[in-house]
Amino acid sequence: MDEVVARPAEGIGAARRVAIFGGSFNPPHVSHVLAVTYALSVAPVDAVVVVPVFQHPFAKELVPYEDRLEMCRLALGWIPSVEVSTVERELGGESLTLRTLEHLAAVHPGWSMRLLVGADVLPDLPKWHRFDRIAELAPPLVLGRAGIGSEGGAAHGLSAPEAVLPEVSSTEVRRALAAGDLEAVRWQVPRVVLEYALERGLYGVGRG
Repeated sequence: MDEVVARPAEGIGAARRVAIFGGSFNPPHVSHVLAVTYALSVAPVDAVVVVPVFQHPFAKELVPYEDRLEMCRLALGWIPSVEVSTVERELGGESLTLRTLEHLAAVHPGWSMRLLVGADVLPDLPKWHRFDRIAELAPPLVLGRAGIGSEGGAAHGLSAPEAVLPEVSSTEVRRALAAGDLEAVRWQVPRVVLEYALERGLYGVGRG
C-alpha cells in the first residue's frame, strides 16, 4: 500500500482551540464521524486532530496501523478543520495519551487543547497513566453515547451529557465482518471504510 500522508485540513494551522480525538479506530465507524462533526458544531473547538493509536497500551489486537490510518483518512479526513495525525507513529512504541499530549503541547504551544472522548471510556479512566496531568493539559470533552452511563467519571468530576452518539461498537462491527454479515454493519460503518476493508481483506472479509 502506498504511504499515507496525513495533510492538515485547511485552516487547522491557525486553530487555537483544538480537540484531540485518539483511539484504536479498529475500524472507524459512524459514531466517530458524528463525534467529530458534533464537537465542531457545538463545542468550543475550532479543529479536531484525529490520532490513531500506534501500539495499544492494553495489548489489544489491532489491524495494521497503516490500514487504520487510511480508514481514518477515508472516514474523517474530508471534514473541514480535521487533521488525521501520524504523531503516535512518529513517537513510536506503546501509545500513551499523556506522552502524545505533552508532545503536541510542546510542538504547538499556541493550542488550547481538549481531549474528545465518548462516555464509554469513563470507566477506564483509572487505568490511564497520570490522568490528572492529562486533564490539566487537555480537559476532557465528554460526549454522551446511547446505552452508556457516566460511571467512572464522577471521581474526576466528569459526566456525560444526554446521548448524542448512537450505540455502535467496533467490537461488534468486527464480529459481524468476520461472520460475513455485511448487512449488519452497512449503517454503522462509513461506506468508504467498508469498501476499503473488503478490498484489503481486513477482519476476515473479502477473502477467498
